[in-house]
Amino acid sequence: MENLQETTEVQSELKLVVSEEMRSYIYEIAKWASFLAIIGFVFTGIMIISAFTVGAAINSNPQMLAIATSMGSLASIVFTVFFLVIAFAIFYPSLLMFKYATKAKLGVLYGEQASLDEAMSKLKSLFKYWGIITIVYIALYILMIISTIMSGAVAS
Repeated sequence: MENLQETTEVQSELKLVVSEEMRSYIYEIAKWASFLAIIGFVFTGIMIISAFTVGAAINSNPQMLAIATSMGSLASIVFTVFFLVIAFAIFYPSLLMFKYATKAKLGVLYGEQASLDEAMSKLKSLFKYWGIITIVYIALYILMIISTIMSGAVAS
C-alpha cells in the first residue's frame, strides 16, 4: 500500500511542461517538416512517372535497348521496379513527416495533448525508419568491402 502511494506521488511530480519557447520551436519544426514532406511527395510523383517512362523508353529506343541488353530482356522491368522502390523509399518518410507536421501544428496551436503525442509518435517512426535505412547501408558497405577484399585475395 505504501509503495502504491509512493508511485502515485512520483507520477504526479513528473509532469512535463511545454514552455512557450518550446511550442514556438515545435511549430517552426512542423512548418519545415510540412515543406519537406510536400517536396518529398513531388519527388515521389516524379519517380513514379520516371518508373514507367524509363521502361517504355528502353523498349522503344533501339540504342537504349542495345545498352540494356547486358541486363537481358527484362531490363525495362528491372528499371521500373527499381524506380518504384525508390519512390516508396521517398514516399514513406514524407508521409510520416506530413503526419507529424499536421498533428504538431494542431497540438501546439490548440493545446491538444493527444495531437502532440501522436505527432511525437510519427517523429519517432521517422527516426526509426532512417535508423534502419542507415543500418542497411552500413551493412551493404561492409559486405562490399569484404567482397572486394575476398575477390582481391582470390585474384592473387
